[in-house]
Amino acid sequence: MNKNATVSARIDENVKNQAEDILHQLGIPVSVVINTLYHQIIAQQGVPFSITLQKKPKSLEEMSADELDAKLTRSYEQARARQGKPMKEVFDKLERKHS
Repeated sequence: MNKNATVSARIDENVKNQAEDILHQLGIPVSVVINTLYHQIIAQQGVPFSITLQKKPKSLEEMSADELDAKLTRSYEQARARQGKPMKEVFDKLERKHS
């Protein structure tokens, strides 16, 4: 097969570098991964993995009293069982996600 087409895309430099480091460790050229992705798109007649919008949590105004009560009860039970995460960890994750 004659390979004479070029694909160009602008992506976050940090994402690019991390992905390329992993591919380098695996010994797989970036072009092989892109070519394989395109072949899978053709074979599956779509993107070969799920792309969905994250379900937006309901606001207080959108919740019924029963839904709010259930959510607060579950949160209380998780707190009592010490199933929560440290606040610093949560805020660090949020900062990384939005930076």
